[in-house]
Amino acid sequence: MSPDDDPGPPVHGFETDAPLRSIAALSVHTSPLAPLGRGDSGGMNLYVRELSCQIATGGLSVDIFTRRSDPWTPETVELCPGVTVVSVAAGPPTALSKHDLFPLLPAFAAEVARYAARRGIRYDVVHAHYWLSGWVAHLLKHEWETPFVQMFHTTAHRKNAVARPDEQESALRLDIERRLTDLADSLIAANPDERDDLRDLQRTPTEKVCAIPPGVDLDLFRPLDRAACRADLGLSAEEPVILFVGRIDPIKGIDTLFEAMQRLVDTADPIPTLNLVGGETGPDGAPTGSLAGLGDLASEMGLAPRIRFVGSKPQDHLPRWYAAADVVAVPSRYESFGLVAVEAMACGTPVVASRTGGLAHTVEDGVSGLLVSVGDADALAHALGRVLGDPALRERLATGARAAAHRYAWPAVAAAIRHVYQRLANGHRARLCDEEEIFA
Repeated sequence: MSPDDDPGPPVHGFETDAPLRSIAALSVHTSPLAPLGRGDSGGMNLYVRELSCQIATGGLSVDIFTRRSDPWTPETVELCPGVTVVSVAAGPPTALSKHDLFPLLPAFAAEVARYAARRGIRYDVVHAHYWLSGWVAHLLKHEWETPFVQMFHTTAHRKNAVARPDEQESALRLDIERRLTDLADSLIAANPDERDDLRDLQRTPTEKVCAIPPGVDLDLFRPLDRAACRADLGLSAEEPVILFVGRIDPIKGIDTLFEAMQRLVDTADPIPTLNLVGGETGPDGAPTGSLAGLGDLASEMGLAPRIRFVGSKPQDHLPRWYAAADVVAVPSRYESFGLVAVEAMACGTPVVASRTGGLAHTVEDGVSGLLVSVGDADALAHALGRVLGDPALRERLATGARAAAHRYAWPAVAAAIRHVYQRLANGHRARLCDEEEIFA
C-alpha cells in the first residue's frame, strides 16, 4: 500500500459527554513487554507502558496493539490492571527492522479491527505512538469513526537536522508525518520546541497540538545511599563514576562521550570510570552485537580500562546505578524528552546533557545540571570534570535536580493526557490541553 491509497475522509460520530470506557494504544514496532536497552527498545516502550497503566483507572481499560515478533508470544498479556497487550500478526513472527514495516501496516490495521469486532469493543480514542502507528490509526479511523491522538516521539524533521548523511530518515517518513499532522485529531509533543515545529513548520492549527512531557515514577526513582549501592554493584567506594544509560544508537552521542573520556583520561585526577548501561552482553559479560562495536572503539581509543560495559538492566535496577554515579552523561544529538536525565534527577544525581530538544527544557543549566553544545567533546569533558571535581557543585545540582524532577510525576502527566482523550471523545476541539502546569 502506498500513502496515496487513502481510505477516504473520516466520519465524526462522537458521543456527547460520555465517560471514557476504552482506549486503543498503537505501538507497532515497540512492545511494552520488550526488555529495555536492547535494539530499538527504550524510552518509547517505557512511555507506552507507564502511561497506559496510569490511565487505566476508574473503570477505563487500555488495549495496546503491537506487532508479534516472536511466534511464542501469546495473543494477549495483562500488563497491569485494566491494560492488555495484544500481539498482532502482521508479517513473519520475527524481529524486523522498523524500516521494513510500512508495507505491513494495512494487515496490522485489519487484524486490530478484527480483534475489536470479535470482542464487541468500541474504542473512545486511539492513541498512536510513532509515525508507523499513526498511519494505522488513520486507516482505522475511517472504519471506526473514532478520533485519534498522534505522538511522534521524535520527528524525522528534527532527527534529520542533526543526523549524519547515512543516518537520514526516509522521504516516506517525512511525507507520512506531514500527512498525519493534518489527519490526527490531536497531536502530543514531548517538548515545547516540537510543539512549535508542528504548529509553525507543519502549519498545524494551534489548538490541535499539546506539549505534554513523559513522566517519571518518583516512587521507583528516588535518592538511595550511594555507598550501599556501590557496594551492591561491586564498584569502588572512591573512584569517580560517570554513568550513561540508553540504547546503542548513533543519535545517543556515545562517540562524543568517548572523545570526552579521552580528554578526561589526560586531564582528570583521579581518572573517572564510565559505566555504560544498555545494549547486549554475552553469558561471560562481554559486549555483543552493536555493543561489541563500541567495545572495539573503546579499545582503539585506549579507553578499554576506563569503560565498564554493563549491558541492559531492568528498570527497577536502574535507581542503584544512578545513585552509585557521581554524574550522568546524556550526550544525545537529539532527544524529544530525555527520560534518562529526569530519572537521574529524581535520584538526586547531577546530569550533564546536550542542549537539544526536551533536554533543554528538563535540565536547567546550572540549577539541576549542566548543558553543553551538541557534539562538543571538549565542552562535555569540561562539564563532566567540573561536576566530578567540585563536591559543592555536585551537591547543589543534586538538590536542584530532585526538585525539578517532581514536575514530571506520572499522575500529573497522565491526567493531562486523559483530559485530551476526554475532550476528543466528547467531540470538543477547543482547549484540548493546559500545558502551563507542567511546562512553567
